[in-house]
Amino acid sequence: MLDIQAIADHAHQGAAALGIKQYDIYGSSVDDSGVEVDSGEPKQVEASNRASVIVRVWNDKGLVGVTSTTDLDAAGISLALETAAEASAFGITDNIPDFSPEAQVPIGGAENDVAEPAPMGDLIATLVKAEQDLLSSHPAITGVPYNGLSEQTTERFYLNSAGAKRYECRSYASIYLYSRAEQEGKKPRSAGEMKISRDLASLDIDDCLQTVKEKTLSHLDYRPIPTGKYTVVFSPRAFLSLLSAFSNLYNAQSILDKQSLATKETLGTAIASELLSVSDDALHPGNISAERFDGEGTPTRRVNIIENGVLTGLLHSAGTAKRFNTQPTGHANIGAKITVGAHFYHVYSEKTPEKSYSLDEAENVVYIDKLQALHAGVNSLQGSFSLPFDGWLVNKGEKQSIDAATVAGDFLEVLKTIVYLEPEAEVTPGGVCPRVWVEGLAITGE
Repeated sequence: MLDIQAIADHAHQGAAALGIKQYDIYGSSVDDSGVEVDSGEPKQVEASNRASVIVRVWNDKGLVGVTSTTDLDAAGISLALETAAEASAFGITDNIPDFSPEAQVPIGGAENDVAEPAPMGDLIATLVKAEQDLLSSHPAITGVPYNGLSEQTTERFYLNSAGAKRYECRSYASIYLYSRAEQEGKKPRSAGEMKISRDLASLDIDDCLQTVKEKTLSHLDYRPIPTGKYTVVFSPRAFLSLLSAFSNLYNAQSILDKQSLATKETLGTAIASELLSVSDDALHPGNISAERFDGEGTPTRRVNIIENGVLTGLLHSAGTAKRFNTQPTGHANIGAKITVGAHFYHVYSEKTPEKSYSLDEAENVVYIDKLQALHAGVNSLQGSFSLPFDGWLVNKGEKQSIDAATVAGDFLEVLKTIVYLEPEAEVTPGGVCPRVWVEGLAITGE
């Protein structure tokens, strides 16, 4: 493990020798081991250690220089401080960043949550068995072309010249299975699933297998869908991927950069159906890879973004919070330019809907399980999207796989036309969310 006290001592001594009065350092180290298999044999086995350290130095004029390093001994930190000090002469003069006002606020929760890593042989044997079980579950399933089983341990720290010192260490295991099914005279069909847990022993591999099998087999009997307007039900993962794709809506830095669907004046106004509430909650119990502080040392917390349809909160760094005259929220990513990013979403409803909906009773409803090509089919500044998807046409509980289709719309309109959030939520790697019902979305079939 990283010796945070030794790093702090090296930084203090190096800064004193160089005459540097103000600095901070953020770093992370990731130990990752993972395997992929093909037809019962290891396809790829790898273990790696990746380290990244960002050093910032303020000069006598208050300008900031930034550099990065991977060397955490005394000489490496001293060199990084010197390099950052030299770069500070060319630092920005507008909206100069400073220490977070909450960099020394006490943080709750466990500093360490680390599981003993499993031997590489156990990872290989576990994934080989998972592949074999999936292949033997049905004659139509002919391959598992994409798969992976990995364990990761991440250490993070932050310290500054004012005495702040943060450290935490987390570990988790994850499995991914993506199957391929083939039948004579038909197109190949596929489905995938991912599970994440604290360690290999608690990873629900059986549920991952069953989910992939059921999804794959449900896509074998596929049909085209007529082009038109449909009530669409987004799976939890599908809705969260759409919410993430348009995160500039509630990102304070994006708003200041005028790269957002919102403006400062949007805060406090209704942007969605009153049924929708959204929070970002890094410390949610369902977040396996929880972080207790951000890149500036600010403690993470639950931030209410949308409450009953009203945009009530933004994600902030220390710099954006100062410009909005508010407090930082623990969402800063430190670097040459500080960016802001979400941690773990929580989508829910506090309102009682006028009408409830059920896939067991609804007719001619499109259920979208997974959105594809988000990198190409989303225009985040215009709010528009046109995305292929995996899903089914549902009539009173009977699901018919859709051959090939795209869903298109305007994200802000989607938020306003939400008619129902199902009461039962699912914990996913990206957040907690129920199935979300939206009226009148355009579906284009082949």
